[in-house]
Amino acid sequence: MNSTAQAEAADPSPSERILHTAHDLFYRDGIRATGIDRVIAESGVAKKTFYRYFPSKDDLIVAFLEYRHQNWMTWFTDALERHGGNPAALVPALTEWFESDLYRGCAFINSVVEVGGTHADAVGIARSHKRDMTDAIRKLLPASRTAKADAQALAMAVDGAIVAAQFEDSPAVALKSLGRIVRAMSA
Repeated sequence: MNSTAQAEAADPSPSERILHTAHDLFYRDGIRATGIDRVIAESGVAKKTFYRYFPSKDDLIVAFLEYRHQNWMTWFTDALERHGGNPAALVPALTEWFESDLYRGCAFINSVVEVGGTHADAVGIARSHKRDMTDAIRKLLPASRTAKADAQALAMAVDGAIVAAQFEDSPAVALKSLGRIVRAMSA
């Protein structure tokens, strides 16, 4: 997945520059480690301009998570389709992401760990993201009375693989384990 700042139009608006900069910094370095002054400096906007669009860091966190959700879900559903549109597509889709130089885990898991106790909106957006991810996985499964539970189990396995890939020198172990789970559930 490319840097969002590079992926957008050559002449983004000030609010887009702020959001893209915050996205890249929050995802790479963390929400708490990234101060507003750094976002302002790296986005090339004046402090007054920043606060016109984002009255507080909390507003920027919400915008970041909403933006990340929209972009990640678009990528995820496209990747699942590119790799066959079935449960086995989870492994090659996640391989694309895990092997990216920009990979730093799940922005939603990371955000809840960082600010969850102090930012109810972040937790709400993260929960919504995980429901949407589970729904996308559910669409890969054949209709059955256990499809909802199976999708929830696969989503939890995906989250586990995401976290495991951050701990290992290589994502191979996480992907291999996820592959075993997918095959077992598909048998």
